[in-house]
Amino acid sequence: MSNKHQLRSDPKGLIYESYRIKDISSSECRTIFLDWALSLPSNISSDFALRELLVKYEQDYSSHPMTELLRAGMHAKLPLKHRQRRSERKRSRG
Repeated sequence: MSNKHQLRSDPKGLIYESYRIKDISSSECRTIFLDWALSLPSNISSDFALRELLVKYEQDYSSHPMTELLRAGMHAKLPLKHRQRRSERKRSRG
């Protein structure tokens, strides 16, 4: 993957690649979305990430199943929180 397509909110390029798969289904997009959500860095909020991805892809891919899924994620306000690593929990306890 070229760095010019890499976004902070898609560090593995999963969403980017989903837009390049010809005739991808909604089901396949949900699987990719779940993988993306689980790998989202803990310092990036899901709200920020979804907005960034929609800004990047919505205009050119308005009827793509991944765009529809990203829109649904924004409207659902899904709390895609990450589990803290042990070292992060220790720091937050003081």
